[in-house]
This record gives sequence, structure tokens and C-alpha cells, in this order.
Amino acid sequence: MSIRKLLLTVLVLLVATDAWSQSVTGVIFDDQTLDPLAGAAVLEADSNRGTATDEDGTFELQLSGDGLTEISVRYLGYATRTVTVQPGDELRIGLERRALQTGEVFVQALRADESSPIAYTNINREEIDQQNFGRDLPFLVNSTPSVVSTSDAGAGVGYTGLRIRGVDQTRINVTMNGIPVNDGESQNVFWVNMPDLASSVENIQIQRGVGSSTHGAGAFGATMNIQTGRMEAEPFGEVSSTIGSYNTRMFNVQIGSGEIGDGWNLEGRLSKMDSDGYIDRAASDLRSLNLSASRQGEQSLLKMDLITGQEKTYQAWNGVPEPILENDSGELERYIANLGGDANRLRENLGNRRFNEFTYQNQTDNYQQDHYHLHYSWRASDTWRLNSSLHYTYGRGYFEEFRAEDDLSTYQIDPVEIGGKTIEQSDLVRRRWLDNHFYGAIFSSEWTQDQWDLTVGGAYNEYDGDHFGEVIWARYAGESMPEDRYYNNNGFKTDGNVYGKFNYYLRDGLNTYVDLQLRRVTYQFLGLRVEETQGGQEIRDLEQQVTLDFFNPKVGLVWQVNNQHRLFASLSVGSREPGRRDYVESTPESRPSPERLYDYEVGYEGEFERFRAGLNLYYMDYRDQLILTGAVNDVGAYVRENVDRSYRAGIELHGGVQLTRAFSWSGNLTLSRNRIPEYVHYLDNFDEGGQTARVYDQSRIAFSPDLISSSSLQFNRGSWRAAWNAKYVSRQYLDNTSTTSRSIDPYLVNDFRAGYRIDNTLWASSIDLQFQVNNLLDTRYVSNGYTFGWIAGGDEQHFNYFYPQAGRNILFKLTIGL
Repeated sequence: MSIRKLLLTVLVLLVATDAWSQSVTGVIFDDQTLDPLAGAAVLEADSNRGTATDEDGTFELQLSGDGLTEISVRYLGYATRTVTVQPGDELRIGLERRALQTGEVFVQALRADESSPIAYTNINREEIDQQNFGRDLPFLVNSTPSVVSTSDAGAGVGYTGLRIRGVDQTRINVTMNGIPVNDGESQNVFWVNMPDLASSVENIQIQRGVGSSTHGAGAFGATMNIQTGRMEAEPFGEVSSTIGSYNTRMFNVQIGSGEIGDGWNLEGRLSKMDSDGYIDRAASDLRSLNLSASRQGEQSLLKMDLITGQEKTYQAWNGVPEPILENDSGELERYIANLGGDANRLRENLGNRRFNEFTYQNQTDNYQQDHYHLHYSWRASDTWRLNSSLHYTYGRGYFEEFRAEDDLSTYQIDPVEIGGKTIEQSDLVRRRWLDNHFYGAIFSSEWTQDQWDLTVGGAYNEYDGDHFGEVIWARYAGESMPEDRYYNNNGFKTDGNVYGKFNYYLRDGLNTYVDLQLRRVTYQFLGLRVEETQGGQEIRDLEQQVTLDFFNPKVGLVWQVNNQHRLFASLSVGSREPGRRDYVESTPESRPSPERLYDYEVGYEGEFERFRAGLNLYYMDYRDQLILTGAVNDVGAYVRENVDRSYRAGIELHGGVQLTRAFSWSGNLTLSRNRIPEYVHYLDNFDEGGQTARVYDQSRIAFSPDLISSSSLQFNRGSWRAAWNAKYVSRQYLDNTSTTSRSIDPYLVNDFRAGYRIDNTLWASSIDLQFQVNNLLDTRYVSNGYTFGWIAGGDEQHFNYFYPQAGRNILFKLTIGL
């Protein structure tokens, strides 16, 4: 060998040796099972060097130096391990399993599982993502059993709502990461205040009936428990854009750091949404931000969340007069003669389903709501866990509206003298404000043993809400000033509860369930009183307070026949306080009582080789249910009255089948009977004065359809997926008189969506293109409405208003994973 070849050989060996000596190799495995761990992260300390294990758990990591250094190995569900290495080491590193704590620990105490005698549905992130085209959550859960969703603007963006088993949104308890979402006074949920929340949702559980003990508003027919935050171990980024009909646009960016050291994990989402709405000028301008930071310890989890939303929505909440929808000129003239309005404009819009009676340019609702959550979970042992949360929600905003020829006295403005004429009415623009604070603390402790498990928890929350109104412009303003408040009052509410949930396993597969809750509510508000004066009676304001105590027991039995079959039966009691309006527009003598519900449930769920099926029977027996009867109380207000007895009884069926490797079908059906055995309806009688009462036997409860069904045929093969969804809702009555002329016609709506996903491209981890055609067959339907009336001229006069939903419309969505 020549000297030249020898030198070249030595040089190559030196380079190879140097390259080899600058790296470490090894295998990562489970220290109990010895199974290799694919995808484990191997990182060099104090550098940006890292790699991941192959399918057989092996790795090679290039080091930044030639001396001793440290590497850390991380894998989801295992304790992070740090070892000291030097170039050339061949390593075998075993990782210890740890009980991974995720955000689910903060909702677990309120959730049902297979040991709970409760009818429930879980919706995971994949299902949410496939349906999330920017519409609000009520439309993303619309295919679950017994759910009916509606939209004021008709396109699913802006003001939306839902009913479950015919129960309206004020009676559905909603929590987010265990924190109450229902408004403290009205008990309603305003989804418009949380735009694009779905993009941050990890999973949702809907419990039908009273459900398990929870925090906040009384569950009087259903609960919805939402968990947010991915908390993924690996970094991620995602950009999503949606465009579609009615100038609907959504853009959001989501990022996550993965585990970045010492257990910390950061996530964020920024969203912007706009839509003109199906109804004329029912536009929405929405923004939201979600930031989350968490730290995973060996035995603990700390999580901090900020969720903020800002909305500006043009008002569409008055609905469309029925004769305009029905193109009925004769009926429209009756509406004009009795209700007034801009007659020419009403006539010009005959047959216009997108009609909006508001024309003032800034007839808008403006609101911002900020949620701050701090959670901490500590796993004291394998059988004992403690959870606690602090929360604060700040909401503020107003709605602005034009009022034609309104009484100046309503706004504490004195009559105006002009040219010898006394002006007592004026066109004006007013703003009605809310400024509220909601804060509190929540705790739970969970013990698990072989034969039993116990959860003890509770909460204390306070709501402090200011209500005030201003006239910002008036044609005749007198001596009033723009910032004068024509009303100004405060509502202060406390809500505390403690509960205990106990499961005892009598034998394998058979367990008893006991859930006991004590709840106390106090409410301070500006109400009314009737005082005797020399001239008769006078209605005056009075600061008042009520204190209500509730005991809500629940008992049941669950039989897990085997891993495929489950039977349960339960009796649950729910209680609910009246809402703000029930209090502030009544006196202590006319004030309604709290409501009470006895909920009986029997259910079965089965898993078979290629299909699954479930059946649930329920009987919800209401005592003192609050409904609008049309009666006027002692201060002349139309408030809800207690109905002695009413009930909802039904059967819920749900199931699915794997038809082929690519095709599957799922669906549900609810058949129900919703009745008030004896209902007294009141109408103002302008012919005779006072009111006329009519009694109805076995009347149907308003907005409670006898039949609700959903069907979904799905296709999944490779990168392709598609779904055909159908929703049927039978007739819904606008009041409790079972009158067909005051009802919503049955409707069947079909939607179609399809998508294609590409993974691991040259410049993106994934590209997902989807489109959805809503109301594919262009069905003309309405999903909500209201009615009112009186007796005049010897006839009953009734007036119906409806919320028409959009015809065929299309949404496209592009999501790029970074």
C-alpha cells in the first residue's frame, strides 16, 4: 500500500471515528413490559439537538460536544428520565409508567361513566373537528339524542340556542372545565359570547335528565359538560380558514408547545369570525382568544386558562311575522291594523323569508366576556386525588336600539314645551347595559377502592351584576344629558353547594349509586311592592332578598352484564330557582315558587360484533314548573306562573352499525309525550276589561316535539371521508294550548359534508380540505318562534313570529397542520 493510500485510509477512519464518537445510540422501552416505545423524544440538555425513537424503540442522537452531557427522554404517559452520557455510549433506558393527569381530571367529578345510572352521550374532539365550520356549539351537538338547535340569524352564527327533551337553554346546566357557564340571573347560556369555542374543545358530555350533581344553575332536564385544552405532549401548530354562503368567514390559528421542560405546556388560539347571516342585516362580527398554560408534575397538574370573546351582532331576535313568511297579504293587513309598524315596508317585503323589521343602522348587541380559570389537581396516592379551581368571569356590554314615539316618562325626561305644544313622546335611541362579575371556588376529592369509590365536592360562587340604561339621542330630549341613567339597579347572587357521590360494588358488574347534594341560593335585587296610599295603591321599588335551600338526592342501580351489555335504573330529584324577571317584576305576595323535578330513568346499552344499540325510558315529573300563562300579576307584569303538575315521558333509542369496512351508519330516535294535565290560559280582554281564562286538559308543553330523530351515513376510506346527516323534528307548539295555528310545522333537514386529508407533505404535517352543504334539499323551515294575543272586537287576535332557517348553503374549510 502506498503512503498516499495509507494516509487516506487513516484520515477516513479518523473522520468516521470522530463522527461515531460524537453520538450516542440506544433503545427506549417500558421498564415493566420491556416493550419498545416508538416516538419517544430524546433531547440533549442545553442544546437544540433532539430525535425520536423508531418503531423498534431505537435512536441515534448527535451530540454537540465530546464530553459528558445529559439527555432527557420523554414519552406521554411515562415519567421523564434524565441520564448522563458521553459520546459512543450504547444505552438501554427503561421508562416508568405514571398515572398521566390531563385536563379531564377537572371535569371527572361532574361526569357520568359506565357505573353511573345516567343517560349520557360523549362527543370527542375528532367528531367536533369534522363538524366545526364556525357554527356555534348547539349546531355541533344537533345530531345527539333529543337535541333541537336554532339560530336567530338562520345560519348558525350569532345568537343560537338548543333544547334537550324539549327543555330550553335556561334549564340546561352548562359547565366548562367544571366552571358554571349559565348566566347567574337569567340562567341562560349565550354562546355568542364565546365565539369559536369549539376549536378549543377537547370533548363534551351531555347528560339527559337531572344528571349527576353539578355546579351552578339547576339542571332541569339536561347538563352539558365541556372540557377545553389539548395538552398534547408534542408541539403542534394549525391554521384554519372557512368561507361560505352569506359571506361567512372564519380564520383561526392554534399553537401548542408540547412539553417544554419541567412539565410545562403552553397552548393558544386566536379566532376571527364574520357572517352576514341569512336574515337581512343579521350580521355578526366575532373575535376570541384562548390561552392556556399547564404544568405536569409527578403527582400534580396545574392549569391556567384565559378564554375571552367579543361580539357585535345586529339584532334579529324579533323574528319574522307569519304572514310575511306565508305570503298572506290579508293576514298582513290584520297585523298592520293591530300592531302598527312601517306599513309600506311590511307590504313591500311580503313573502321575504329574510325580512328584518329593524332598520336603524346600529341596532346591535355589543358584549365582551372574559373567563379566567386556575385549576390544580394533586394525586395524593393511586387511590386518592384532590382537585380545586378558582374562577373569575367579567362580562360587560350593551344593546342599542331605536325607539319610535316612545313615552318620555319611561326615561325620566320631563315633557317638552315647543310652540305652546306639550311633547310627551319622542323618537330616541337607547342603550341598555350589563356589567357583571362572576367568581368563586370549586373543589372535589375522589377516593377509589376495589369495592367502592367516593367523590365529595362543592362550590361557592358569587354573581354581582349591574343593570342600567341610557338615552344617547332623542328628537326631544328636554333638559336630559346623554349619560343620564333612566334606570340603575344591581343584582347580587350567591350559590353554594356540597355533594357526595358514592358507588358500591355489590359484586362483579353490579353497583349501587347514591348522589346527594345540598344547595343554597341567595339573591338580592331591586323588586317591587304595592303600598296603600290615600288615593288607593302605589307601586314602588323595594330592595329585596330571597334565600332558597335545595336538597337534590339521586339513587340508582347499574348492572354490567359483561363488557358488552349494561342496564341501569335511577330516581333523581332536581330543583331550580326562578329567574331574574320572575323576581324583579313581582311582589313578595305574587312571587312564584321554585320548581322541582322527579326524574325516573331506565336504560340499556349493548355492544355487538358489528353494531351497538341503546334504549332509555324516562319519566320527568315536574312540580310547580314555571311557564307563561298570559296572566298578569299584582303589578301588571306578565311573568311565569307555577303549574302544579306537568310531565315529560319518553323513549330514546340510539345505535349504529358497521355496514362495510368503509361505510357505517348511526342514528337516534326520541318518542315522547309532554303534557300539562290542567292548564289555565289567560288572554287580555279589551272588550270587557280584565282577562279571560280558558282551561285546557292534557295540553302539550310548548316547544316539546313528540318525535326527534337523527341519522348519519358515514364513509371513511384512506384519506377520504364523507357523511350524509338527516334531522327530523315533529310539530312544536308556540304556547301550551295545543293550537295548530300557533305552532311550528314539522321539518326534515339534510346536510352533506366531505373531506380529504393529506399527511406529511414537504411543507406541512397535514392538509385537510372539507366542505359542507347545509340544508342540501333547500327545505323551507323554521326552528323557533313565539306568539301573543288578546280579545278585541269580539274576536281572539293572535300574532305569530318565526325564525326561518337558511336554505341550501355551503361552507368550505382548509386546515393546515404545521
